[in-house]
Amino acid sequence: MTFWHPLPTHRLLAEISLWSADLANLASEIKRIEPYTDLFHIDVADAHFVPGLLFFPDLVAALRPHTPKPFHVHLMVDQPLTLIDAFAEAGADLITVHVENGEAVAPALAKIRHANCRAGLALGLDVAPDVIIPHLSQIDIVVMMGTALGVKGQGLSTEACPWIATLRHLLVQRGYAKQVKIAADGGIRENTVPRLRAAGADTVVMGSLAFQSPDPATTFQWLHSLPTPFIDTQTEENS
Repeated sequence: MTFWHPLPTHRLLAEISLWSADLANLASEIKRIEPYTDLFHIDVADAHFVPGLLFFPDLVAALRPHTPKPFHVHLMVDQPLTLIDAFAEAGADLITVHVENGEAVAPALAKIRHANCRAGLALGLDVAPDVIIPHLSQIDIVVMMGTALGVKGQGLSTEACPWIATLRHLLVQRGYAKQVKIAADGGIRENTVPRLRAAGADTVVMGSLAFQSPDPATTFQWLHSLPTPFIDTQTEENS
């Protein structure tokens, strides 16, 4: 059984970034947006791999009792191996590391699995998608960044949709399209989500689009109504 088995397969998934919540009221923000959430996305930054500092294990542990929804911890850090156990113990369900971590990637994925979490790989815009091939059997998600790492409020790069389409074809060709999902992270706006979905994204990491929506019910009804990419039909037949 895959990590994705309990989640809807017929629509785009909503992965909600707590970075864009009211940080002074995270527990209440989780409760407010939980009815529309498939996963909560928790960015972790060390001020080295990316600018700034974000989220830490004790905070994740404090938030864990407030929702049963899966926690996806995205490690944007220089030394992921030193943090995996702490975030697993704090309640992470899925932990993603960056392919830019180089030689640390394979042991990090193994350590995540050993900690009884599911594993993911994230790619910056300057990384060719085929770098994930050696790791496909060890991961459940590929996070394709649509903007520069660790900076909020940027527009979607023109490279993001073609890269997602390339990832989708790679997963289909290698027979991993059902096991490994594609997340679009960065530049998520009302005008970009349909393009990302059409390119092959299975989930989008929503920030202000979720938390600042004046009518979340309508926003998520629209999100769920976006058509399934044509390539998903091919995926079902070939994977």
